[in-house]
Amino acid sequence: MQHIGIFGGTFDPVHWGHLLVAQTALSQVPLKKVIWVPSLNPPHKKTVVWQNRWEMLQLATKENPAFTVSPVETKRSGISYAINTLIDLSSCYADTHWYWIVGLDTFKTLPRWYRGHELVLMCDWLIAPRLLGGETIAESELICKQVEQQFQGQSLTIDWQLLNIPLVEISSSLIRKLCHDSQSIRYLVPESVRSYIITHNLYSVDTSHP
Repeated sequence: MQHIGIFGGTFDPVHWGHLLVAQTALSQVPLKKVIWVPSLNPPHKKTVVWQNRWEMLQLATKENPAFTVSPVETKRSGISYAINTLIDLSSCYADTHWYWIVGLDTFKTLPRWYRGHELVLMCDWLIAPRLLGGETIAESELICKQVEQQFQGQSLTIDWQLLNIPLVEISSSLIRKLCHDSQSIRYLVPESVRSYIITHNLYSVDTSHP
């Protein structure tokens, strides 16, 4: 049985922090590959168009043969839900043990996800801890255990582990703000992504979004 990770998100834009999370998951489990899935229509966010985010991901991941960017979200209309993504990918990859890669803040919301009670039984969870503002690994573990307890209250078992990731304080929102303010994002994103953002005038004053 092969082990594959799914890394879903808006990636608006993809940055070095995302790449570090994916590489850590690849090594720590270990995984055969990580499938990146840019959300087509995320339920709670406004983003630049999917095509831009897809192309930036292609640029950022092309040098790692264990990274694949999937267009699976484009095969459906409407809001992007994780359960549908996993079902669609499962039809393409037989005999697979799935892992979902997610940040701690997003993992906290898992009990409220659409059909989340089904999703927790379909894959293991690899969680990127939040180490900003002095938060410790122990505090991140406590948050994960609280989520686990919520599912236990529904007689569901969730398998999770924290990723051992060095502290990198980078976020897509920071990058968008820097671009909006005409500040440099060099070394926050791969150079190919930085060039793409400049060429396509993404996240500038005229093209910014909430």
